[in-house]
Amino acid sequence: MQSLPSPIPRSAKPAAELPAERPQRLNTLLSQLQPTPGTWVLLLALLIGVGAGVGVLLFRALIQIVHHLMFGEVSSYFSAWGHWTLALIPLLGGMAIGLLRWWIKDFGPGLTTLIEVVQGSREVLLLNPVTKMVTASISLGSGAALGPEGPSVEIGAYFSLLLGQVLRVSQERRRLLLSAGAAAGLAAGFNAPIAGVFFALEVILGSTFAASTASVVLLAAVVAAWIVQIGLGSQPAFALPAYEVRSLLELPLYLGLGLLASLVSLLYVQALGFSQRAFQGKVARLSWLAQIPLPLHPVLGGLCLGLVALKLPQILGVGYETVEALLQDVQFPLSLVILLLVVKLIMTALSFGSGFVGGVFAPALFLGASLGSVYSKLLGLVPLLHDSIASPPAYAMVGMAAVLAGSVRAPLTAILLLFELTHDYRIVLPLMAAVGLSIWLVEYLHPQVVIDNSPPPEMPEPEVPLTATLTVAEAMQSETLKLTGSLSLLEASQTLLGQRMHSALVIDGTGLLGIVTLQDMNRALLHAKSEPEVRALLHQPIQTICTTKLVSAYPDELLSEASRRMTTRGLQQLPVLSRDQPPQVIGLLTPEGITLADGIARTREMLHRHLEQPEVPEPAVAQIPPPQISILEAVKQSNELLSG
Repeated sequence: MQSLPSPIPRSAKPAAELPAERPQRLNTLLSQLQPTPGTWVLLLALLIGVGAGVGVLLFRALIQIVHHLMFGEVSSYFSAWGHWTLALIPLLGGMAIGLLRWWIKDFGPGLTTLIEVVQGSREVLLLNPVTKMVTASISLGSGAALGPEGPSVEIGAYFSLLLGQVLRVSQERRRLLLSAGAAAGLAAGFNAPIAGVFFALEVILGSTFAASTASVVLLAAVVAAWIVQIGLGSQPAFALPAYEVRSLLELPLYLGLGLLASLVSLLYVQALGFSQRAFQGKVARLSWLAQIPLPLHPVLGGLCLGLVALKLPQILGVGYETVEALLQDVQFPLSLVILLLVVKLIMTALSFGSGFVGGVFAPALFLGASLGSVYSKLLGLVPLLHDSIASPPAYAMVGMAAVLAGSVRAPLTAILLLFELTHDYRIVLPLMAAVGLSIWLVEYLHPQVVIDNSPPPEMPEPEVPLTATLTVAEAMQSETLKLTGSLSLLEASQTLLGQRMHSALVIDGTGLLGIVTLQDMNRALLHAKSEPEVRALLHQPIQTICTTKLVSAYPDELLSEASRRMTTRGLQQLPVLSRDQPPQVIGLLTPEGITLADGIARTREMLHRHLEQPEVPEPAVAQIPPPQISILEAVKQSNELLSG
């Protein structure tokens, strides 16, 4: 008797999935060894470090091969026609990327989307890291004004997610593996393990990491950097001349550099976003770009790069040679450094928006070094400061960290990365001052900016987190504990303990006064210095200790926006107010409610996806007695139950 084939969801891609027998055999073997959970996670971190290190070494080798081919063999062949043929190299690279975009369509999600993939049901394809590696090698090897660190981070992240898929780990464990993979990728890409660790903690995990997760990230980053040092050596990426603090008056000057760096960072990020929107047809006067076929976008970008490179070849590629020259105090004319700063920013945005594959760290370092050099040269024109300031390389180094910190919103990563790239600790105070001011101003002027090399609109869209479509009303708790502000602290605490509640809304006749939590009560009692003060405090009304400066939400706003406010401010509850005047409290939003709403919506979506599949016809040769209730009917009943 032949069994019925099981229906396959449309979103699944069987050709790209790994065989089911392999993870089952591997899990069986590991269960027989019976490792502890901590040992198991550290073993995974070791595997991620090895995979990321080997992947980045291969990626670096591919970049060198493509660069030698394009600027060696191909350029030599075309050089007989004249110097103008240099413009053909980026054009050929753009044509190659365009052909790959026409053939492959999707190069894989960027790092920001990968973080969202961890929280969803979408899986990473096995070819994603290979595609990203090849396309980034072609882009950087042919002169795209981007950097290698973005693909390096994504190589490590892809490897960690694929490992998590094979072993079928939990969602929480997948996020931990993603952070370890990203740390290993950055550590291997820059040969900077400490910066890789802090990048994972700052950017990937944010404020959600525990102390125990640091060991996993540390191990992955150390192993990846160790493998790269074996293959490429342990020398610093940049060598600085001797630096010394000549005057205490220099610190305010470095603060001025931090101010300028914040402006350059904002301009840089805005230029990247503008370029993406322009090629997507979202800019009014440049909407004609969207009418150009998507595979031709890199060709157009490569043509522009090539034409500009005829006059300024320094803007091609990663640009570490120019950064090294600025740090070695090579005497570039002031006008040339200013021109490099402006043109590099424009060409990086053009490369990014037109579809070349690469990272934004290295261009930020280039812009920061150019800005610091320009700033130092301008200060040198002031007679009173000529003998009281450090040499231009010191300002170039500080500018690199300040622009990088403002661009990627990772100040600790920027500071530690510069230490590891230069092996120089003597400039720590100016560096920290400039980076601190830069990131503060960037967050103040433009608090929400994310750089992600997302797929263009004609490509398959990545899975959007369901919290981006849910409203606050679908996640809030309608039944909330409300206490009057005149209630004593003793009575309020007994009510919270009796009902096993973490917090309560404090109201009076006019509406919401604030919110009181168990932490508020404990804090107030701890501050009492004597027994009489404790007794007096227990009889005080709770309106004197409750939190009155509240951040609230509305039931019709997106859950993602409210969740972002909670995460940014470290809140555990958010009152939900009606839009009436005066507003009325109608619910309370908590992290548990957000998680529950996301899980319900995700289950409903998966059931709908199955319901869209046609029933599999029964083979003529097989006579299977019908069950009492079919699977499809059971799914429909479950969906009706969830819909309420």
